[in-house]
Amino acid sequence: MPPWPELNRDLVDMVVFVSLAVSVLGLIVVPMAIVRIPADYFLGPHPPRLPWANAHPVLRVFLTLAKNVLGLSLVLAGIAMLVLPGQGLLAILVGAMLVDFPGKRPAELALIRMKRVHAVLNWVRRRAGRDSLLVDEAPGQDQQDPTP
Repeated sequence: MPPWPELNRDLVDMVVFVSLAVSVLGLIVVPMAIVRIPADYFLGPHPPRLPWANAHPVLRVFLTLAKNVLGLSLVLAGIAMLVLPGQGLLAILVGAMLVDFPGKRPAELALIRMKRVHAVLNWVRRRAGRDSLLVDEAPGQDQQDPTP
C-alpha cells in the first residue's frame, strides 16, 4: 500500500492548517459569543428585539445579513469541530442562535432546556463573571412537585 500522506502532502498540510484554524476559532469566538448572550434571552416565547431594529432600513438589512453570515460560519465551523478539535456543539448552538430561520425560537428553547447544555453555557458565563442564563420551564412542566 502506498504511503497516502506522502503522496498527498498538500492536502495533508491544508487539513492540518484548517484544523488548527478551527480550533483557535472555537477557543476564542464561541466563549465570547456565549458571554455576550443577554441573561434574559431565553425568557418568553419571543427573543429580545435586535439593537438595530429601529435603524435605517439599509443599515438594518446589512447588519442582519452580517449576523446571519457570522452565524452560518459558526455553524459550519461547529460541524467541522465535531471531527476536528474544538467545541463543536457549542459553536453550532451559538451559530444557530445568530441565524434567522423558521422554528428557531422553539429549537433554541429545547436546546437550552437540556440540563447539560444549560450547565456548560452557565459555566462559561461564570468564568467570565457574567450572570447565569435564565430559562422558562418547558410548557406542561409544573413548578411544584405533583406528589401529594
